[in-house]
Amino acid sequence: MANNRFDGHGSNDFFEESPLDPMTAVTGPESGTGQRTDSQSSAGPKQKAGFYLSKQVLSRFNRKFYELKMEGKAVGNKSALLEAALVYALDDIDRGAGSEILAVFDNPLKS
Repeated sequence: MANNRFDGHGSNDFFEESPLDPMTAVTGPESGTGQRTDSQSSAGPKQKAGFYLSKQVLSRFNRKFYELKMEGKAVGNKSALLEAALVYALDDIDRGAGSEILAVFDNPLKS
């Protein structure tokens, strides 16, 4: 295998593990508390997720995002809005019998 001319060490492995993590270099080390504060939209590293949504739901989501931006709400980006909505939905599901979301799945014809 040819030398890796980009690392300055004459390494033979282009994909060798590096002690430098690009995300940590940009965002800084994790705080280690794991606690969410009011000034944070969410704690911890992010991971890309893919889901299939109906065109109607996606259109409604996009429209609501831009409405909030036009109203001057401090929603940073679509990911922040989706994460806040998902946390709200999961909290509702955690309520159990009083959950509005679980009620949709208990009575699928009403949705």
